[in-house]
Amino acid sequence: MHLRAARVLNGNWTGTSTVPSRGLYPHQWSWDSAFIAIGLRHLSPLRAQTELETLLGAQWADGRVPHIVFNPSVPLDAYFPSPDFWRSSTAGRAAGAPRTVQTSGIVQPPVHALAVWLVHRADPGLSRARNFLPRMYPRLAAWHRYLLHRRDLGGRGLASVVHPWEQGMDNSPCWDAPLSRITPAPARSFRRADLDHGAPEDRPTDLDYGRYVRLATDYRDRGYADGGGEFAVEDPAFNALLIASEHALACIAQELGATGTARHARAERLTAALVDRLWDPAEGMFFCRDVYGAGDGAGAGAGESSALGSERRSQSGALGSERRSQSRDGHGSDPHPENPESSALTPEHRSQSTAHLSDHRPPQSSALASEHRSLRGALIPERSVSGLLPLILPALPRDIAATLVRTASGPHFELGGAARLVPSYDLTGDAFDPHRYWRGPAWFNTNWLLERGLRLHGEHAGADGLREALLRTADESGFAEYVDPYSGEACGALGFSWTAALTLDLLHEPPGHGVSPTGLGTFVKSDKGGDRG
Repeated sequence: MHLRAARVLNGNWTGTSTVPSRGLYPHQWSWDSAFIAIGLRHLSPLRAQTELETLLGAQWADGRVPHIVFNPSVPLDAYFPSPDFWRSSTAGRAAGAPRTVQTSGIVQPPVHALAVWLVHRADPGLSRARNFLPRMYPRLAAWHRYLLHRRDLGGRGLASVVHPWEQGMDNSPCWDAPLSRITPAPARSFRRADLDHGAPEDRPTDLDYGRYVRLATDYRDRGYADGGGEFAVEDPAFNALLIASEHALACIAQELGATGTARHARAERLTAALVDRLWDPAEGMFFCRDVYGAGDGAGAGAGESSALGSERRSQSGALGSERRSQSRDGHGSDPHPENPESSALTPEHRSQSTAHLSDHRPPQSSALASEHRSLRGALIPERSVSGLLPLILPALPRDIAATLVRTASGPHFELGGAARLVPSYDLTGDAFDPHRYWRGPAWFNTNWLLERGLRLHGEHAGADGLREALLRTADESGFAEYVDPYSGEACGALGFSWTAALTLDLLHEPPGHGVSPTGLGTFVKSDKGGDRG
C-alpha cells in the first residue's frame, strides 16, 4: 500500500507542486497541498517543503493564501473557473495579488501552519539548512492575520467564509439556506468542466453552481474586498483548523527563539469563541452560523439550542425536498492585535519572503463595518462532519469533547457502527445523498482529522478502528477522492492525492500507538518544539 500511495503522489507531481488529480483538478489547491505535504514528508521532506513553498509563494500582499494557484501550461478550458474568470492580477490589484502568477481570489481552510511544522520535524536538519521555518513563518503569520482581522465579519472573533468553496466542503447542505438568497448566474454564462470528469449525479446541481459563480463574480467585481457580499458563514471546521494552526505557529515561533505563549493564548481565546458562537449543547455538536441570517440578536449558541431542533426540522425538510427535486431532473476594530512575541524574532526572520506583504485594506464603509461588528446571525440547522472537527482542539472542554464523541458514534454519523467511514453529512438528514459531492459521502481528510481528534482526547479504540477503516477503504477504492460511507464504493476521481498522502501518514504510525509525537506536534499546545519522532 505504501508503494501504491507513493506512485499516486509521484504521478501527480508537477515538479514544484502536486495536483489533486490529473484530470478533474489540474492545478494546485491550497488545503490539498497542506494535506499532501503532511504525507509527502514520509517520502521526501524536500518535496514536501517545495510543495508548501510553491503555494505560499503565490500569497497576496493582504495575507490571503488563494485556494488555487494556476498552472499556465494547462489549457483554459480544462478547468472552470479558469484564470480568465478570476482575473487576479487586475481585479485583485488593490488587495495585492501577485503579478507573476495567476490565482483565484478566494481562500481555503488554513491547514498550512500544521503542515509546515510537521514537515520541519520530518527532517529538522534539512529544514534548518534551507532556512525553511524563517521563510515560512512571516507568510503564515500574515495569513492568520488576514483571517483574524479581515474575515471577522460577525465581530465576535471567528473567521467567516464568503463562498462555499472556501470552506472546502463545497456542496454541503449547510450552505443551502444562505445560498437561497443568491440569484444564480445564467447557465449560459459559464461552462462546467467538472462534468467532463465526474458523473452529474455525484456533482453539484446546475442551480448550486450558478449560485457559486454569482458569488465569485460579485466578489471579483468588488476587487476582492471583504465585508460587502451577501454570503458570510462562520464554520466550525474552518475555525478549528485555524485554532490548531495557531498552536502549530506557536511551535514554529518557539523553534525560532520566541516563547510561543501569546499564540497559544490566542488559540485558547478562539476556542472559547468557537464554543460561545457555534456550540449547541442540546444537539451535542457545533453548527455553522449564517452571519447575515435572521438572528434575534440575543444569546449564544446555548441560548438558541431549544429552538434549533424545530427550526432544523422545518427548514431541512423544505430544503431537502427542493434539493431532491433538483437532483432528479469587518473589517472593524481589531480584536486580535498582532502577536507581541513577533518582536522576539530576529529582523532577518521577520523580513524574509515578506517584501510583497503589506497592509492592503480594500475600502469599506464605516456603516458597513459597524453593521458587521454587531451581527449575531443564526445557527444553520444542518448536521455536518464540520461540526465534529473541533475535536482536534487541545483546549476543548472535556465535557464537550466527550459529547462530540457520543454524537459521532450515534445515528447521525455512525462512527464505529453501520457506516464504514464518517459521512460528510447527517445519515438521517433529508438532504443526505451517499454519492453527491459533500452531501453524504465520506472523505479521507475529514476522517483523518477525526482520527487525530479521537486519539488526542484519549479515545484510542475508536481512533484505531477508524484508522483501520481508512486504510482498508483507501486501498480498496484505488485512493478515491471520496466514497459511499456505507459500502466504501469509490466516487469522484481515482488516484486522489490527499487520499494517498494521508494513507502514508497513517501507515507511518502503527495501530495502538496512542498519541504519538506526530499527533502531539499537530494538535497539542504542550509540545515544546523539539525534534522528537
